[in-house]
Amino acid sequence: MNILVAYFSASGITKEVAENIAEVSGAKLFEIVPKVPYSKADLDWTNDKSRSTIECKDKKCRPEIANTIDISEFDAIIVGFPVWWYNAPNIIFSFLESYDFSGKIIVPFCTSGGSGLDPAPRYMQKCCPKAIFKTGKKFNFAENKASIKRWLESLGLDK
Repeated sequence: MNILVAYFSASGITKEVAENIAEVSGAKLFEIVPKVPYSKADLDWTNDKSRSTIECKDKKCRPEIANTIDISEFDAIIVGFPVWWYNAPNIIFSFLESYDFSGKIIVPFCTSGGSGLDPAPRYMQKCCPKAIFKTGKKFNFAENKASIKRWLESLGLDK
């Protein structure tokens, strides 16, 4: 099975987990890069006027992505993101709406210091209703590879 780990990381935590998932699964890694990078001020969730807060409050907002990838060769796409305002950042929806995931397996994962993965998978499924969604997982910083391997095995995505 060809697997892609596609992720967006604002602070580097999601990137580290994505790299570990790719290493454990033998997957290809793809970073979802915003066309306009986020500054530290943009990421200040305590500021009602910060870019991340404004984007999260506007469910129709779709930040542009700077890069693309051909997903045709992949059977499964593991999609990772930090939790923003109890959901996936809108750039994840930009990514999902940019490709045809019909018949492909999508597995979400998130990183968060508090909030869990829900309700992100429900919103993600609306973006690609012809994809096959599998149970995602919330990871903490420095998640060990043995835990990642067990999760992948439970999904039938281990190498």
